[in-house]
Amino acid sequence: MGAEASCTATFAGTTAKGKARLETETLEFRAPNLRFTIPFKEIRAVSARDGTLAVTSANGEASLALGVAAEKWAAKIQNPRSRLEKIGVKPEWRVSAVGVEDKAFLGELDRAAARVSIGRVLAENDAIFFGASSEAQLSRLARLRASLKPDGALWIIRPKGRAEISERAVMNAGKAAGLVDVKVVSFSATHTAEKFVIPVKNRPR
Repeated sequence: MGAEASCTATFAGTTAKGKARLETETLEFRAPNLRFTIPFKEIRAVSARDGTLAVTSANGEASLALGVAAEKWAAKIQNPRSRLEKIGVKPEWRVSAVGVEDKAFLGELDRAAARVSIGRVLAENDAIFFGASSEAQLSRLARLRASLKPDGALWIIRPKGRAEISERAVMNAGKAAGLVDVKVVSFSATHTAEKFVIPVKNRPR
């Protein structure tokens, strides 16, 4: 999950109190009378001074009163971690990806891990990346769990804000498959990735 803070922001001549989020590729702010999303790739300048984060893009300057978090957010915008770093992919990993349509991610994964299977699930995976867009597809989780190493991880990648597959549905399906959720990552501007593992007490010894 991206960093989140309640703060006062000023943008395009409007000042409002609301919620700011620092996602994988965007800076977002939401309030009843002020909403904006600034992709990192469109940011021309960023600075943090006296607890205020200032970000300049083609649409002007946005300032957010974040207090002590301002410098940390500025550093993350200037040096964003990659998706693979957030997920923790290791060079020696054995990985499967099914239902994942993000070709850029699949290419990154193929270059980063020792063995990558796309479209077919291997046995004994360090990680499985499962793309799902509806609750019905979550019925596969139990079978996917069987293809994990005892300490492996199942990442469910789903669209953000879609009624067809809610966060609650994903959590319930993971629990039903004997898994526990341990982490959420903003996978992209449109998708979220939730990490599930086999509870330690249930792992073979």
